[in-house]
Amino acid sequence: MITISACLIVKNEEKILARCLDSLKDIADEIIIIDTGSKDRTKEIAFTYTDQVFDYIWADDFSSARNFSFSKASMEYIYAADADEVIDTENRNKFMQLKQSLLPEIEIVQMLYTNQLQHNTTYNFDTEYRPKLYKRVRNFYWIDPIHESVALEPVIYNSEIEIIHLPEDNHGQRDFGIFQKIIGSGKVLSAKVQSMYARELFITGTEADFLAAECYFEELSEQAIPLEQLKQVQCILVRCGVIKMEPAQIMKYALKNISLDKASAEVCYDVGEYYFRLKDYKEATIWFYNAAYETESDLNIHYSGNYPLERLALCYKELGIEDQANTYYELAKTWTL
Repeated sequence: MITISACLIVKNEEKILARCLDSLKDIADEIIIIDTGSKDRTKEIAFTYTDQVFDYIWADDFSSARNFSFSKASMEYIYAADADEVIDTENRNKFMQLKQSLLPEIEIVQMLYTNQLQHNTTYNFDTEYRPKLYKRVRNFYWIDPIHESVALEPVIYNSEIEIIHLPEDNHGQRDFGIFQKIIGSGKVLSAKVQSMYARELFITGTEADFLAAECYFEELSEQAIPLEQLKQVQCILVRCGVIKMEPAQIMKYALKNISLDKASAEVCYDVGEYYFRLKDYKEATIWFYNAAYETESDLNIHYSGNYPLERLALCYKELGIEDQANTYYELAKTWTL
């Protein structure tokens, strides 16, 4: 049977930490808690489960904190946990079976991360595989009978274990501050982090958050970036144009987006929103319809679903076409992923 170190980074988690640790205590052979500055009872609760509770000065860098937590681990495998996760009885049993049967060559185990859409996370799907269990010390070995080389790709196993994500709230405002701090320091955001920034803006961002990000995404729009990333940038800049009610900016980036093989639902929605704010409801219906039925979302799946349907209902109500309004109200109400 393998041994496991469960590593958590926490801050002010007194409401949910015990719930998480109760679901881990029989799985993990050691629990390591890295506290980044709690002001509540988080550390007190942590000490009831483990004596390995360490303070860490937070510097807006999750990777650094994760690396610190991994450095304290001593078991064969490390389970990277968050305080807002829960493993129920059925999946704890699956986890214990995994501990007994995991092959030694497996270096990463992925688990199904669930309950994503209920809490406005930055994903457009409710369940996804995430790497959760890592072999602490990796063994390098040679492959191929001729022109031999060292195997560098990790051996990954996709398990059936489900981790239930149950956050108390979303972390958008915290994340926006970190994004802006990184940009202000002159560091380059990776393509992955740029995409996460764009997604979070369309899921939890306020108008002020969009405008704070505008200069960064404007500069990005002038660079040679992959098409998927470019479409996300265009979504952001069209939204900023709508916030400022600047038709030239809306046209500049919306036309570029619409000229692509598949326009973004977010762009069509925001062009509709521009006309909606002008009270040109007839024109707005065209764009909201395109968002709902003719395009796909790139950042937030609701922009190709219930959001434009709700707007269509409002447009038809303003136009005095009650039957159409009621139809779209019902469609919005019953829309599912």
